[in-house]
Amino acid sequence: MSRDRFSHPRGVAGGLAGRGQELRLIRSVLASAAVEGAALLIVGEPGVGKTMLLDVAEDEASAAGSLVLRSAGVEFEADLGFSGLNQTVLPLLGETDRLSAPHREALSVALGLGSGPAPDRLVVSAATLALLCRVAADRPVLIVIDDVHWLDRTSSAVLGFVARRLAGHRIGFLAASRPGTDSFFERSGLPELELQPLDDDAALGLVSERFPALDRGVRGRLLAESQGNPLALLELPAALSHPQRSALRALPEVLPLSRRLQSLYASRISELPEPTRQLLLLATLDGTGDLRVVQAAATSARGVPGDLAPAERVGLVQVGGSGAALTFRHPLTRSAVMELSTTDERRRAHLALAQVLAGQPERRAWHLGEATVEPDEEVAGLLEEAAHRLFGRGDPGGAVARLTRAADLSPLRSERSRRLAEAAYLSALTVGGVDGASELLTNALPEHSASLYAVATAAGYLLMDRGSDIDTAHGLLEAAIACHPERTDATDEELIEAIWSLSFLSWLSGSPEKWQPVHDAVARLRPRAPTVLALYEKTVPDPVRTALPVLDEIVAVCGDLGGEVDPVKIVRTGLSALYVDGLAVCRESAWRVLGDGRDGGAVTQAILAIVQLCHDDFGAGRWREMAELADEALELCDAHRFRYFRWQLQYFIALAAAVRGDQDASRAASDEIVGWATPRGAAGALAFAHHARALAAVARNDFEEAYQQAAAISAPGTFASHAPNALWVMLDLVEAAARTDRRAEATAHVTAMREARIGALSPRLALVTAGSAAVAADDDRAAELFEQALALPEAERWPFELARVRLAYGEHLRRSRAAAASRVQLSAAREAFERLGARPWAVRAAHELRATGHNRTPTPDFGMLTPQEREIAVLAASGLTNKEIGQRLYLSHRTVGAHLYRVFPKLGITSRAALRDALASVGSSSGPDAR
Repeated sequence: MSRDRFSHPRGVAGGLAGRGQELRLIRSVLASAAVEGAALLIVGEPGVGKTMLLDVAEDEASAAGSLVLRSAGVEFEADLGFSGLNQTVLPLLGETDRLSAPHREALSVALGLGSGPAPDRLVVSAATLALLCRVAADRPVLIVIDDVHWLDRTSSAVLGFVARRLAGHRIGFLAASRPGTDSFFERSGLPELELQPLDDDAALGLVSERFPALDRGVRGRLLAESQGNPLALLELPAALSHPQRSALRALPEVLPLSRRLQSLYASRISELPEPTRQLLLLATLDGTGDLRVVQAAATSARGVPGDLAPAERVGLVQVGGSGAALTFRHPLTRSAVMELSTTDERRRAHLALAQVLAGQPERRAWHLGEATVEPDEEVAGLLEEAAHRLFGRGDPGGAVARLTRAADLSPLRSERSRRLAEAAYLSALTVGGVDGASELLTNALPEHSASLYAVATAAGYLLMDRGSDIDTAHGLLEAAIACHPERTDATDEELIEAIWSLSFLSWLSGSPEKWQPVHDAVARLRPRAPTVLALYEKTVPDPVRTALPVLDEIVAVCGDLGGEVDPVKIVRTGLSALYVDGLAVCRESAWRVLGDGRDGGAVTQAILAIVQLCHDDFGAGRWREMAELADEALELCDAHRFRYFRWQLQYFIALAAAVRGDQDASRAASDEIVGWATPRGAAGALAFAHHARALAAVARNDFEEAYQQAAAISAPGTFASHAPNALWVMLDLVEAAARTDRRAEATAHVTAMREARIGALSPRLALVTAGSAAVAADDDRAAELFEQALALPEAERWPFELARVRLAYGEHLRRSRAAAASRVQLSAAREAFERLGARPWAVRAAHELRATGHNRTPTPDFGMLTPQEREIAVLAASGLTNKEIGQRLYLSHRTVGAHLYRVFPKLGITSRAALRDALASVGSSSGPDAR
């Protein structure tokens, strides 16, 4: 059987993944061959799928009635004359009686079935063609030969003679060969199909289908290493352990190969001279392609540099024109070189490379670490220093790997535990995977108790994965920091990271008391707290009271992110700007972090970058992008078992559903937030659910519920201490209060907004403050205040809030009987809501417009209804009562009424008669699904 057989999976309807064009060509050849003869040589690298194309051709030709003669070149039979011909025509030996005597005798001797002098090759060729033509007179014949580069030369000559003389005969010839093998068929002039690797989409689809649970970052690495080779795409994941496939353990620098993949490269590598193989090993371990480094290391190890020419001749490597760059023709060659080397050979190669990389401390430290067997504190220290430099340059995965290796080489158990604890913290912070961090932390026990890194990681693990409450996790970390009052150095990275972790737990708690230890710890830092931490402490816990003095500094720091590579710093800077609406300035940097995460970088920070982008998208009205990003982040959470982040993403899903009028989806998403936050005592997370529920209530005109949800974050007339989300529900609270005859509460809240100078924090908050003041004002002042709100600079940046203010202004004007002026505001509001997809508000604006005498009504959007809602709507429009509908659908009449309660506002109608008219307007033949 050919070595790359079954390397490419069958696709839908007998096709092959990503091979539609190639299959069409082969089917065309088969069709021609069955009538007048045709030939095709398929050329491609090992594992690219040549054999599977031959398999498809064999199956389809057999199904069409052709006789298929299948054979394959065999490497160890390459010197055995006519062995390939024997394999090919063996099924036809019973037909040789139909040949002339000279042809029959020559073929019999060539195939070893008779005795006599060696026949002339031309006679054997003519005899073979004659035999095939005799058989093809009865039924079409297809010759299929795999690995023709391994056919013996005599068989190649005979079959090549046949392949060039098929015209007019019902004989097809399909063969597969590797490129650069100098075989007879590559010089035969036959038509060729050069089989390329799979494109990116096909490769992604193949590996995703076969390995659906593969971690996204691991999948990206495998796609890059395989370079579209189907066999590699299927075999590389199989060679990894389950923890490696799930990203619970880091992948090695060079990926391991399965036995099948080793077989593709082993023979070509093992036949090379020993100095050449040593050069290839050095190049593999170096990984930069710098031939000068490789040759210098070879000279250091052996005294002579060696020669790469043998590897070039067999197509394993390519040396650049300048002679300074070495490129492996396929990344899997590096893996095969590693598999064929011994542990001692790899150790000596690492040591040789470390000796010539004195000027590159990070690379030197890594090679020393791989060359060192016994514990060595000097090497461990070099690795730790390299880890810190790599982390600062935005390579968290490299930092974790070096810290872990440093721990392995630490002579003292305390140092080993300290380094493992830091690796666990950095892993949880950036690389992704609670399990990976937990395993590192477990290995650090029991000597890690003095490490703030370990305590911070343990606190996060207790909260995120074990369902512990905020008090327990916060208390654990607070006590650990308090045990070291003498640590006040602002450059103490372990202390700074512990304070960051404590601030996160405090934010999640929603409790002013939980924030006090953070404020105390930041105040103790000398000479001063790091800039981003200081800004975060001023703007996130209690922005109403402390953010205004540092606004200019936030703008400056966010504006300086353009060249920043540290994903943690980028994300933390964005978090500092969250409640003052500064995320738009950080947007480009957040996209960089996300792009890095998509490529296998800092997954944790990529999820947090998505959270920031979603916040910015909601304010800017990019709701479709917000929903798509939230879905992507949820996939990352599921892949990396980041249960914690799900609630933050459900918040955006709840918002998106609320603004488009999907009450069920919004409630389900907010329920998930509540389900996560309640048992943990995470009041800060519950505030997000309150916001989503308040907005959903406004969407369905349930202003009593909206008032209760918004007031749960902060009571009207006040801004609760350390309740930053109160800034997001101000308009909801004021509008709901005004709509429920709580005019005093609405006025009190506007007063509190003005006294706190909320409008000075951002243009959006200025718009909301001014709009809320107009909503709460007496009729004689309302118009003036609305005009002031609409005239504010940058109001257009916040389309949803602006449209809500216009809607409220239009409603006020209509009540004041200023119909013409009202229509201007209501029309602008309705158009904005329709562009955004804010269906409930668009319906509300349309209702108000009709009340002014404006006739245009939006076309009912039945696509917003669930299947059950659509069925109930049709039955209600037909005249059935709720009870009759319930009997038909096996529902209670109350359930039917509840569905209709949701259907009417979704469609912008208020009665069953209007429902009947709406159904008629979209066409009785199409039913309610017509759009």
